[in-house]
Amino acid sequence: MTTTSCPPIGANTWIWVSPLTDQALAALAPQLAAWGFDVAELPVEGLGDWDPSRTAELLDGLGLGATVCAVMPPGRELVAASPSVVADTQDYLRGCVDAAAAVGSGVVAGPMYASVGRTWRLSVAERSMAGASLRAALAPVAEYAGARGVRLGVEPLNRYETSLVNTVEQGLEMIDGLPAETVGLALDTYHLNIEEQSPAAAVRLAGSEGRLAHVQVCANDRGAPGADHMDWVALRSALSDVGYAGPLCIESFTADNETIATAASIWRPLARSQDAIATDGLAFLRSLYA
Repeated sequence: MTTTSCPPIGANTWIWVSPLTDQALAALAPQLAAWGFDVAELPVEGLGDWDPSRTAELLDGLGLGATVCAVMPPGRELVAASPSVVADTQDYLRGCVDAAAAVGSGVVAGPMYASVGRTWRLSVAERSMAGASLRAALAPVAEYAGARGVRLGVEPLNRYETSLVNTVEQGLEMIDGLPAETVGLALDTYHLNIEEQSPAAAVRLAGSEGRLAHVQVCANDRGAPGADHMDWVALRSALSDVGYAGPLCIESFTADNETIATAASIWRPLARSQDAIATDGLAFLRSLYA
């Protein structure tokens, strides 16, 4: 199956604010709609930061779809952690699933295995054990998600942000045995550019296994898609070849929140403005599929 039409284009609210709140979204969502975006990508840094019912009403009135991101700060862990920490993280992920179901998002995407920035050396045996632990911890969350029409998108991160899941191949190994209809991979071009010998081939690998759940896009430096050296034509072709029909969501980060700016290593402006990351990226992606 192939598709050549332009997929829905989204923007992650992290481009402007962190954490997302009802007040911030009330200002941002109309602007996203006015610019011509199809989707608002909504991070859940803390359950209750924004109200899902209120958000659903807001986005529906603007004709915007939604996707939801899970956020993994220190203390949210599904592997190499105490049973109480794992249980708390599972509860958090179930809350993300509830938020996604409420706003009509078919996916919760994120590095839902360990906190961002946590790295430790793993032998082959230790990695195998970590995979078994992850599958055991994700299984009940995936079952909960599937009952609500939501799929989990496990996101590989670059080597500086995690030592557990860096590549699509590793991601597929980690989720092997979990139902593909409820657990897939969320791919981010920023991480693909660092870790994959061929981002397009990595997309095809995830797609060929029926595991491509979500795609986030940005320039190789976290700026606007297209203002970089990525082979976007090859990436477009790969997405089309595997029949990916989900949104392409532009993800970058504001420097206004010290915690998230430090976690994402945002040390300098990435475009002439935060708005430009979104609008220039939107224009480029539309032209890519024209």
